[in-house]
Amino acid sequence: MGKKYILFDLDGTLTDPKIGITQSVQYSLRGFGIEVEDADTLTPFIGPPLRDSYKEFYGFDDEQAELAVAKYREYFSETGIFENVMYDGIDTLLETFIKNDKVLIVATSKPTVFAKKILDHFNLSKYFTFVAGSELDGSRSNKGAIIRYAFENVGISSAGEAVMIGDREHDIFGANEMGVDSIGVLYGYGDLRELTAAGATHIVETVEELLNLL
Repeated sequence: MGKKYILFDLDGTLTDPKIGITQSVQYSLRGFGIEVEDADTLTPFIGPPLRDSYKEFYGFDDEQAELAVAKYREYFSETGIFENVMYDGIDTLLETFIKNDKVLIVATSKPTVFAKKILDHFNLSKYFTFVAGSELDGSRSNKGAIIRYAFENVGISSAGEAVMIGDREHDIFGANEMGVDSIGVLYGYGDLRELTAAGATHIVETVEELLNLL
């Protein structure tokens, strides 16, 4: 594709955070008297902004969503953050991009402070020029705003020089909002129907396909 700037979503794209996120949500819901026996049913929480997911899936109002996020972080900040696995081939992918003079950026709805800890944990920080995430108070959680923030801080002046890679529709919507090409990855938590409907420029099934495309 010949893109200089490559923006990556984190959850479901660089790492598989399923255990940590679903157990954090499970813990938070317990605080509201909601017991979810099968944590696998909470995988839709992976990717979108947390507050939005509590409102969409459990009908929480703004105040309840804030309380739920606070409860979520009680578990996530100490334990869930490291219940995470890097997808096979990601380190090789990133190393290859660096050798080919690509500028790599993380663009995630996860709070920046947590995203940086995860990248450090997997020894991935060295590959990335900038990490663009949300704030702890929930501001700048929209993916379009996150991509814009990355552009401003890295000094990207042309959308045509960049591509956004992610596994959920929010990644594609954000890219479209900024006029950026996008690649949907099927090894994460979005399916072909979701990524196609969102308008992904390209869709790949594996990390290897992603490397060959770029």
